[in-house]
Amino acid sequence: MADKKTTKAAPKKANEVKTLAQLKEELVSLRNDHQESRRSHRMGELVNPHVLTTQRKAIARSLTTIKQAELAAKKEEN
Repeated sequence: MADKKTTKAAPKKANEVKTLAQLKEELVSLRNDHQESRRSHRMGELVNPHVLTTQRKAIARSLTTIKQAELAAKKEEN
């Protein structure tokens, strides 16, 4: 039996700092992409339906980042 080497995935590096407006534009783009994928899935054209789950998670991450940015901005004002 050959020994299988297990390697840890490299930790994700911090993304560049984006403004609140850029984050909201990205969210709109993600939602539009998700809507198109859902439409394709309903019509039977979507080859990999797992992409829907991935897109929903990306939208949730984006919403979380926006909320954190808003709270940080509010905290700086005080």
